[in-house]
Amino acid sequence: MIPLVVVIFVVLAFAQADAYLGRTHVRSQPAFRRPEVQHEALSGMTFCCLKSMVRLRGGSAPMAFIEGIKTTASLNPSNYFNSLFAVLMTAVVAFKGIEKSTNDDSDKVLENKPANVKSLQWRFLSVFWLLRMADWLQGPYFYDVYATKIINGAAVSADMISRLFLVGFASTGLLGPWIGKLVDKYGRRAGTIAFSLLYTLGALSTRSSVLAVLMFGRLMGGIGTSLLFSAPEAWMVGEHAKEGHDGKYLGQTFGLAYAGDSLIAITAGQLASIMASKNGPTGPFALSVPFLWIGAAIAALKWTENMAPKSQSDGGGKGGGDSTIPGALKLMKGDKRIVLVGTMQALFEGAMYVFVLQWCPAIKEAIQGVSWGQAGAATIVPFGKIFSCFMASCLFGSSLFGALQKRGTSTETVAQGMMIVAATAMTVAVAAVKNASSFGANAFHVLIAAFLVFEACVGMYFPSIGTLRGKYLPDSHRGVMMNIFGLPLNLIVVSVNLLIRYLGVDGALSCSAATLAAAAGCAALLNLKNKPAKLQNFAI
Repeated sequence: MIPLVVVIFVVLAFAQADAYLGRTHVRSQPAFRRPEVQHEALSGMTFCCLKSMVRLRGGSAPMAFIEGIKTTASLNPSNYFNSLFAVLMTAVVAFKGIEKSTNDDSDKVLENKPANVKSLQWRFLSVFWLLRMADWLQGPYFYDVYATKIINGAAVSADMISRLFLVGFASTGLLGPWIGKLVDKYGRRAGTIAFSLLYTLGALSTRSSVLAVLMFGRLMGGIGTSLLFSAPEAWMVGEHAKEGHDGKYLGQTFGLAYAGDSLIAITAGQLASIMASKNGPTGPFALSVPFLWIGAAIAALKWTENMAPKSQSDGGGKGGGDSTIPGALKLMKGDKRIVLVGTMQALFEGAMYVFVLQWCPAIKEAIQGVSWGQAGAATIVPFGKIFSCFMASCLFGSSLFGALQKRGTSTETVAQGMMIVAATAMTVAVAAVKNASSFGANAFHVLIAAFLVFEACVGMYFPSIGTLRGKYLPDSHRGVMMNIFGLPLNLIVVSVNLLIRYLGVDGALSCSAATLAAAAGCAALLNLKNKPAKLQNFAI
């Protein structure tokens, strides 16, 4: 993982320098420009820092270099987030280096894992990362791809974009449990391949300016999302159990999956920006299609089909019927740990998706309160660079989860601590937004710091919840249960989105902080249930 982190960091750094040099010395063809939209230019922060290094003399070099970075970062938001990204990636590389240098015997056991475990991990990870790349490519330009449409002679309104967004979420929430049932019944590999087909239809629909086609595309995307977040993971857990591997490798696999996912997201953000500049906002959607089909091809060729064990269906009743929603509810009623894991998932991810919709306006407003070195710098908000910083913070969180797992810390304990920190960070962010006038220029820095801490918690969350689902959810009803938990998740997101005109940004983030606090309570109860029997009397 360390070489991959270093390579991506170096490539991105040189890309920034090259973009700066190319802008000053090369006359190229004009890139795509949407009317009434200002596109940010790459800043060349790295190049400026290199020039600062040339001027350094004597023992004052480190301080002079730091001052050079501070001066460059204060010029405009783009430079600020370039510098922040460099700091975050340096922290990740340093953390990984320290981890590698302090490997103990337990690490060596993991490194010397059996060949069949390695084979299973790479069969899963190769498909998972390709599909996640396709998903991340579409994310940054979701709003812009619809905002550029002209339907019946009129531009698409923000209200219509909100409705398109809700179509995707509603299809995920309403159809999710039945999709999970079909995945458990007909196979997780088939569900993964079906995701590629549905997401391809959704991506291609963005090239149309017909409202019905756009709605159909969002419907396909919503159903595909249900498959993406259930079928591959269920396949991995099922294969892991079928092959009889040690449970410790499951947590390691999910740690690798989501640490790599952060790197994939950073790379996808850069590729999406390049494609959008050349081909407009539909460019990233078109680029996602090859990744979808390569992932589907590997799954079809390298994965064996994996279905819910019929002998366990409906609670292990006689005859072994199919995985059903009533059967899943019966199992959930009989084991409160399943309910706690599902509630944690719904609350945390609900808060996360509310954050996804609100961080852009929150940061845009905070940037206006900073005195930048360049005139008019606050008018251009580098959302792509901010997204890269968030993903670097996620990568740090995933790496931290892996380190804690190696030291024997239980996943329940990690989840409890992570959710407490996440709730605290979001509360600080709400305070920065609500009291921006009293915070002054510091409101921006406090807000960014809080958001980065929350994103680090997101990086810890996904491998944590994947491990907990693998531990507590029965394989016979895994797909159904995961999508049942999606119902309250979607209810939270849709409710906040419908009430946003009354809540405002600070109200929406307050809802996010409250649901994170509730998720932390569920994590504490689950952790208590995982303790010795004499302590479990305090749990529900």
